[in-house]
Order: sequence, then structure tokens, then C-alpha cells
Amino acid sequence: MSALREAGYRLLGRRLDYLLHLRPAEWPIMAAHTAVGYLLAVGLSGAAAGTRLGPALVGLVLWVVCLNGGTLALNSAFDRDEGDVAYLAGPPPPPRYLAAVAIALMAAGQILALRLAAPYPMVYAVCFVLSLAYSVPPLRLKAVAGADWIINMWGFGTLTPYAGWAATGLPLEPARGLVLLAFCPLFAALYPLTQLYQLEEDTRRGDRTLACVLGVRNSLTASLGAAALAFALFTAAGLWAGWRAAGSDLWRWGGLGLGLAAWAAVILPWRRRWAALPAREHQRRMYHALGAWALTDAVVVLAWGS
Repeated sequence: MSALREAGYRLLGRRLDYLLHLRPAEWPIMAAHTAVGYLLAVGLSGAAAGTRLGPALVGLVLWVVCLNGGTLALNSAFDRDEGDVAYLAGPPPPPRYLAAVAIALMAAGQILALRLAAPYPMVYAVCFVLSLAYSVPPLRLKAVAGADWIINMWGFGTLTPYAGWAATGLPLEPARGLVLLAFCPLFAALYPLTQLYQLEEDTRRGDRTLACVLGVRNSLTASLGAAALAFALFTAAGLWAGWRAAGSDLWRWGGLGLGLAAWAAVILPWRRRWAALPAREHQRRMYHALGAWALTDAVVVLAWGS
């Protein structure tokens, strides 16, 4: 147990278990991806940035803490993982009322979301329903190969940055809307990579996740293809936005190339050596993929927000 966790237990007792299952270590990643939508909406130096910042911050907190934190806790309540899970090493046993607390937190966020401009409350409601369908029996779509993939690629990939945009109340601009759409196949590339180190535990529990059905090699192949599709959509969005092939837009194309190269640098060696890698190495490489994701977020903001 880390010193920080020990200090938390001394301060909060077993109530800390509820907070840990909200996985606050993941919040900065979710906040950054949500903020992409806000920055695309207002621009890096747009006049609307100041006037839209307040609602955007409220929307971000509701999305990250209430909806996302509640979703992860709800997932833990029914998974009852014994090994490491994403953003939480050595998870404590789920406390007795974890599912109820998670749903109450998400519901509170939904009520507060009604104070923000449309369509933010509707987007929140859609993801609220998807979260319940993903984790809670009898549906528990996370155990249905393909269904788990679709929910995550839309929920985290596209709807999360769109929520950041929607919280501003500004209309969606078509080229940047295509950018948000491109995040759907990009998360389709990331999602199987988050499951590879948990294959043994998922199989023992009887969950037929996408990675369990495809196997390691095919999961990595699917990730590579989805990443290529995502960058094809980013390229189409650049053309739609009127980027030129040279001159002042050349750095934008270079940024997209850098992002694609980062994904290839993670997935291609992983795919080549997968059979020799233990679960812990699959977990380590998953975090490398998260780094490629973060780089892509930064490139998108700079390229379309400037």
C-alpha cells in the first residue's frame, strides 16, 4: 500500500474505498479529452473563450467526476476485480453500497446538467444510459464482444469531447465536427489495448470482451486498422477546413503525421512481439498507447484551435 493511500485511510477510514473506485488517477486524462471539445469550439485565442469558460468548467466537472467517476465505480461494483485495473493498482474490495453510490453520483450530475445549455443535458443522459447498460446485469454489455467496443468508441471517443463543446452552447462547426467523429475510431484503436493485460481475469469471470474473442494478435491488428481510419478522418477534416498542402498549413499536416507515427510506434512492435509478453508488459504498453492518445489530443487542439 502506498504512503498516500495509507494516509487516506487514516483520514477517511474505509470510506476511502469509495473514492478509490471512482479512480481519480484517470480524471486528468478524461478532463483533457473533454477539454478538447471546448478548445475546438472557442479556439485557443477566441473572443468566446472567456464568456463560455464558466459553463464549460461546470460541464467538465460533471462529466469527469459524476459521469465518468460514477461509471468506473459502477463497473467495479459488478466486476469485483482482484488484480490491477486501469488507473487503480491493487483495487480494494468494492464496498457494500458502491453501486448505489455510483448511480446516485451519476444521477446528481444529470440533474445539475439540466442547468447547462442544450444539447449538453441530452448528451449526458445518453452516456448515463450507456453506462448502466455497459455494467449492470442483466444487460452488462461489457461482457458482450463488440457491444463493449461500440459503447466505448462512441461514449469516450466522440461524445466526451462533444460534451466539452456542447457545454459552451455554441453551434457545431462541420469540419471540427468531423474531427470529433474521428475520435470514435481512435478510441476503437485504444479500447482493445486496455483489455489485453486482463484477458486471464476476464476469461475466468466469463466476460466475452472484444479482446477475449479476438485474441491478442487480432486485437492489435484491429487497433492498427482503427487508428489508420481515425487519421484518415482527421485528414478529411483538414481538407474540409481548407488546409493547404504547403505554406502556413504545412505544420498542421506534420502534426497529424507525428500523431500517426506515435500510434504506429506503440502498436507495431507490440504486435510483432505479443506472444512473448507477460501481462504486466501488456499493461505497460497500454500506458504508452495513452501517451499516443494524449499527443493526438494536443495535435488536434493546436491544428484546429489555432
